[in-house]
Amino acid sequence: MIVIPIRHESMQSRRWPIVTLALIAINVLVFVLTMQSVDDSAVQVPQATEVRLHIRLLAAMHPELKMSPEAQAMVDKFRQDEPKAWQYAQSENRDMQDAWDAKIRLMESPIALQAEMDSLCAQYSENKQSESSSLLEQYGFVTSHPTLISYITANFLHGGWLHLIGNMWMLWLAGFVLEDRWGRVIYTVFYLVAGAAALQIYAWIGGAHVVIGASGAIAALMGAFMVRFAKLKIDMLWLVRLRPVRFQAEAYWMLPLWLLAEFWDTIFGRGDGVAHWAHIGGFAFGVVVALVIHHSGLEHKTNAAIEDKITWKGDPEIEQATELIHQNQTAAAIEQLKSILAKKPASLEACALLQQTYWRVQDLPAYHETTITLCGLHLKAREPEQAWQLYEEFLNSGGGQMPAATWLDLCRAAETLKWYERAADEYQKLAAAYPKEKAGLTAQISAARICLKQLGRPQDALRLFEAASASPVPHLDWEQTIAAGIREAKAAIAPVHA
Repeated sequence: MIVIPIRHESMQSRRWPIVTLALIAINVLVFVLTMQSVDDSAVQVPQATEVRLHIRLLAAMHPELKMSPEAQAMVDKFRQDEPKAWQYAQSENRDMQDAWDAKIRLMESPIALQAEMDSLCAQYSENKQSESSSLLEQYGFVTSHPTLISYITANFLHGGWLHLIGNMWMLWLAGFVLEDRWGRVIYTVFYLVAGAAALQIYAWIGGAHVVIGASGAIAALMGAFMVRFAKLKIDMLWLVRLRPVRFQAEAYWMLPLWLLAEFWDTIFGRGDGVAHWAHIGGFAFGVVVALVIHHSGLEHKTNAAIEDKITWKGDPEIEQATELIHQNQTAAAIEQLKSILAKKPASLEACALLQQTYWRVQDLPAYHETTITLCGLHLKAREPEQAWQLYEEFLNSGGGQMPAATWLDLCRAAETLKWYERAADEYQKLAAAYPKEKAGLTAQISAARICLKQLGRPQDALRLFEAASASPVPHLDWEQTIAAGIREAKAAIAPVHA
């Protein structure tokens, strides 16, 4: 069973996602240039790890054996850094590690034991020489002795095409929308720091010898995506016995399910070669940082700067208002923008700047009122995705109910975008919020229609049509539509007899 994200509801950005595209290009280029070296190193590293393990076990069981200076230094460091592991290695009752361990336990001749130690020390010396030029040792994240540069370079190395393609697809889906909301500087810093943090968390918990891949940084993007776009629906492809099944899921429950699967794999997936704790650590880091960015107001300031660059040019009055804001003369800027809107009520630029200014001074009632107006302007301009982004901001900042007319237009916009699940949910919320208004009845009938025609949920459709039929709102003009909907829903529910 394989579940693959295909797309999500917000697949547009205000500017080219230069940083995300650059990260993908760099990862692909590095992979093409290093894939042979990584393959060679991947063969050498497990062998070197096994030799180190055998030297430590043999030295613990037979401390009288002589070792080369290099091997002795390695054993001494292990004994100092990991006293419990060393004590366990000395125990006669410890678990058998491998076939070599079983053979050594049966060996009693001091000469044979010393010969085995000499052989291991010679292999260790050869491995040390090859490791000094190994790509993974130089640029991969070695948990026992990480280098400063490896906190960055390890995130750009991958162990195969599937590893690379999976990471880059998730980087694209989660990355470009965060770059659009946070701006290029914050997004770039976040990505690089998140990758380093995920690697360090993995090292603290105690992972494998070498870690490579962008998975930790991308898991952080997923955590931040869940915080910033919690209610955004993700289109998923579920392969059941190679038969594709498509469904939608909100980010706020789909991504935690992925995280739960990572926890599950840490318990039952040992030895699968995946750094699950780097994923878990990265996701947690992304959640925390996204919350800080959002609640600190940094995201809103960045958004204002982006809008300033891409929109607010050419109108001298808006430029004047912008300059007043930069000079912290927000009261004067607000009056200037109100004056502009009094003359040009359809000005998206002035309304958007006024909204950001109200946020800056934390005048939430005015911010919410202006957000509603701006949302309506985007709907009139046939920009439904921008309107829905504003609606998300409205809800996330504690906004209550949208006016019925604007809310109804938002729901219709969701239908045009084929966000049927989202449209049906919002129609029902609208109907519940305005049960005695014509817009509420219209929303209820629309939700029933979507459930019946688009979502294949005739039981829900019947419930909604019957509720519309019993509505206190006069609906003679809807009687025939409601009656037809009830009949069609009942027919869809009725069992089919062979």
